[in-house]
Amino acid sequence: MSRPTTLLTPPTEAVPDPRRWRALALLVAAFFMVIVDSQIVMLAMPAIETELGFAPGGVQWVMSAYLLAFGGLLMFGGRTADLLGGRRMFLIGTALFGVASVLCGLAWSDEVLITARVLQGVAAAVMTPTAMAVLMHSFAEGPERNKALGIWTGVGAFGATAALLIGGPITDGLGWEWIFFINVPVVAVVLLFGPGLLVRTPVRAGKRRFDPAGAVTITAAIGALVYAVSEAPLVGWGSGRTIGMLVAAAVLLVLFTLIEARSADPLVPLRIFRSPSVVGGNVLMIIVAMTVYGGALITSLYAQQVLGYSAVKFGLSTAVYAIMSIIGANVSARLVARIGYQPVAIIGMALLFGGLLLLTQIDADGGYWSDLFFGLVIFGSGIGTTNVAASIASLTGARPEESGLVSGINNAVFQIGAALGIAVASSVAFAFTPGPGVADRTDGFQAGFAATAIFAAVGLLTALLLLLTRRANTAVVDERQVSAGH
Repeated sequence: MSRPTTLLTPPTEAVPDPRRWRALALLVAAFFMVIVDSQIVMLAMPAIETELGFAPGGVQWVMSAYLLAFGGLLMFGGRTADLLGGRRMFLIGTALFGVASVLCGLAWSDEVLITARVLQGVAAAVMTPTAMAVLMHSFAEGPERNKALGIWTGVGAFGATAALLIGGPITDGLGWEWIFFINVPVVAVVLLFGPGLLVRTPVRAGKRRFDPAGAVTITAAIGALVYAVSEAPLVGWGSGRTIGMLVAAAVLLVLFTLIEARSADPLVPLRIFRSPSVVGGNVLMIIVAMTVYGGALITSLYAQQVLGYSAVKFGLSTAVYAIMSIIGANVSARLVARIGYQPVAIIGMALLFGGLLLLTQIDADGGYWSDLFFGLVIFGSGIGTTNVAASIASLTGARPEESGLVSGINNAVFQIGAALGIAVASSVAFAFTPGPGVADRTDGFQAGFAATAIFAAVGLLTALLLLLTRRANTAVVDERQVSAGH
């Protein structure tokens, strides 16, 4: 609701929406729910497999179906915000997520559950980028938006840990169905208060087209890529299936580029990628996701297979890096306003690298305080810091009518990076495990941590390049201004 102008408030002055922080609470609640649902089924899979009679190995699709639909449709979901309105599509996506959650909880067969999980993934692909679009239009670019992004990132990081904390107790106490039913109250609150709190986002003027050819090809390309790298540790990187899917993803990506270059109304205008901050931010985001998810996976495997932690104890032990991630996200959001996102990205990648380097020193006879705690504190600080810096970089300078699309690209890149990080880290750990013993597994996990540390080192170089590019661009602008003055 806009305020009337007065002599003290010129018509051109943007007045911050007084509802923006309450709106942010709704948006992050929905985002938290989406992130929790991507992980929470991990601890319920044995119970689901037994009760619904999944074929051997088939239960993994309860998780994969959601992630493939989510990752594959994020760009299309983001574009719906620009063509149909961010608030409208966010609320529609949330309602669909609620319906799908109920269907998951009521599922009477494995086919029904997997279908419902695909529907949940579709809803999440609409919700996440449209929520980000609404956030961007609720807060002006600058310190307030950076703070909001810091809260968003911190809550997302905590969501992944919260899933591990609550998934086991809910499954054991109430039954696996309730890991889905708990979404219903959150959906109800968002749908009840959302229409009154969330701002409308700009809708593209003129005739609106969805570019179905572009949507189908990019969705298929992302889906093939995520599927290939997710399955590679099981079937092998050199297997016909993996190579075939990677080739298919590459061909589809080239086809998508050709379609977009010739389309009068493309799903993804290619000029978006002329922006150094958009490209650099998304490259950094994929490396951040690879580092974070690869490191988290190896931490989980070491804690449970070497230290002998239960799922619940492991969830509690990882709370330290979730808390540090929240702190890192909020501190870095304030730092960005003072020194820019490039130096913050450098600090964050250095923290990730340092934390993972410490974790390479894990021991077969180790313990939580001696082998994990200090590494996780540093690693967690880097998670929040790098996520905020990469998000701000990739969203900086986006046109208002393309904020949903840019958010969709940002989230899709993160999902691809997560899948790559998990696949590569697990493959390296398996390759360097010489036998079945605890010491052998520890050798493999040390190698897995080393691989993720290399990801972080590459991210650090990327962040340094972003800083150098910024300085070079600034020098060119200053030179032009001096020349213009003469």
